[in-house]
Amino acid sequence: MMRRSVELQIITDALATGPGGNRRSCQRIWGRAFGASLDTGAAGNVWVSDVHELAVHVHTRLYGRPDVTVAESPLARAATARRQSGIEGEIAALMDAGTELASAPWYPAQSGDLLHVHYEQAGEMPPFGETYLITELDDGWFSTQLLAHTCPLADDQAEESVGFFATNSVQDPLYVAWYEAGPHRLTIIRDGRPVHIGGVR
Repeated sequence: MMRRSVELQIITDALATGPGGNRRSCQRIWGRAFGASLDTGAAGNVWVSDVHELAVHVHTRLYGRPDVTVAESPLARAATARRQSGIEGEIAALMDAGTELASAPWYPAQSGDLLHVHYEQAGEMPPFGETYLITELDDGWFSTQLLAHTCPLADDQAEESVGFFATNSVQDPLYVAWYEAGPHRLTIIRDGRPVHIGGVR
């Protein structure tokens, strides 16, 4: 990791604390596309980003790419591709991410797998992690249950910051975490051994 720029740290702190100066309990920020209204609905008009990726985006628009090594989630890479190449680039980036997941030697998920998600420091919020248990259901679909987390916030605040990837019944329990958090933030444990270890990509 290269030296973190002062500007990027300031932007990250601002996004992590919000306008009122209070630290956000959630590491994700949602927004509505320009020109969208309640009448148009959420489809295609709502975006989501984590604090760090959004800070890098703001820094890049203001000062150029920061002097840090940054790994992006597939959704963030797709958004970048859309700005650079239009819808074709976005679709290609999303399909590449799907191919990368489906071609992994440990894919698909198996009942008993542990999925760990790591979050980088965002402003004053220290890094923390979550661990989920993947369980196959009777119908062949899967649930993901939050087993533990290291979020330092009080329990009533932590409820808004953890458990995002917990599901009751999904066909692919890795899909959302792979695209939204990104493979660089994931560690997958099978039979006590890591089969995927995230890191800067």
